[in-house]
Amino acid sequence: MYKRKDSPYWWASYTDASGKRTRRSTGTADRREAEALLSKWKLEAYRTSKWDEQPARTFDELMLEYLSAVTPTKRGGGERDRYSIKRLAPHFTGRELHTLTPVDITQYIAQRRHDGAAPGTINKELGTLSAALNWARRDLGWDVPNPVIGRKPKEPEGRIRWITRAEAASLIAAASQEPKAPHLPDFIRLGLNTGMRRGEMLGLEWRRVDLQASLVYLEAAHQKSGKVGSVPLNREAREAILSRARFRAEFCPASPWVFCNKNGTRIKALRRSFDTACRKVGIEDFHIHDLRHTCAAWLVQAGVSIREVAELLRHSDIRITMRYAHLAPDNVRAAVAALEAPTSRFGHTRDSSKRRVSG
Repeated sequence: MYKRKDSPYWWASYTDASGKRTRRSTGTADRREAEALLSKWKLEAYRTSKWDEQPARTFDELMLEYLSAVTPTKRGGGERDRYSIKRLAPHFTGRELHTLTPVDITQYIAQRRHDGAAPGTINKELGTLSAALNWARRDLGWDVPNPVIGRKPKEPEGRIRWITRAEAASLIAAASQEPKAPHLPDFIRLGLNTGMRRGEMLGLEWRRVDLQASLVYLEAAHQKSGKVGSVPLNREAREAILSRARFRAEFCPASPWVFCNKNGTRIKALRRSFDTACRKVGIEDFHIHDLRHTCAAWLVQAGVSIREVAELLRHSDIRITMRYAHLAPDNVRAAVAALEAPTSRFGHTRDSSKRRVSG
């Protein structure tokens, strides 16, 4: 048994059924509980190696292991996973994993649809279950099925909602009138001009802001893709960052967070103030993530290529960015008009009456 600096829990080291040394978090800060769990693991390893006896694994055991070993390393500390597990638990708690079947997944989908959950939400929840099962099979050597594979409900085409520049100006002006959210105008301006995600902005630290190079650096833990990257800052985005710097200098010089309260603590939520500002100017059905959609829409309308937009927004698949292609009608008309040109790109005259005859 031992402790690690990056974890509040006891960790165990023992020889697994294959004879390899295994190091695992016990998921508890209580030494007695940790020692009992280590004894259980050792006994299971012995039975498996000597008698090929596979211990019965439960959903609860799986999620405890997954939460302690995997989710803390994810972007946002695994907040999405914890939310999904809360939804999965009422349906699967106490179940032995080897008894799970595709029927269980179908029933779960039906129940969540009855609860009013959207297909995307259901898929995120099932995605957590599937990822946990795959991790247990791969890293822990558990012989358990994964009935989630191939059974996620089809999602509708992604929602795209964006606002005009005039609407954006009105929204920022309304946000400036929110006395309890002095950070809101800067948050909106940064989102509109960088396309950064909500979590990326609220989790932004000053050490990753380079005003000299006009860049914000994103580490693997901060991005949905899990890759290192950077985001350029235009004049409006720089002004938003500088506004936050002035706030910090006045109220909390030691705070590491770009978006923080007067006491220097990180701001974790601003949906209520954002919705209030939208309501004041009559902007309906507009969410925080739609700032990112608006950034993409403005770029495409300005003639920026889809590939460049995909690079800026850090889309893993350019097909995601293609959803905005319809916002560049002038580019499409120009492409079609090229078919009507009297000469080819090589200077040859196009004459449909002449046909090449193969001999």
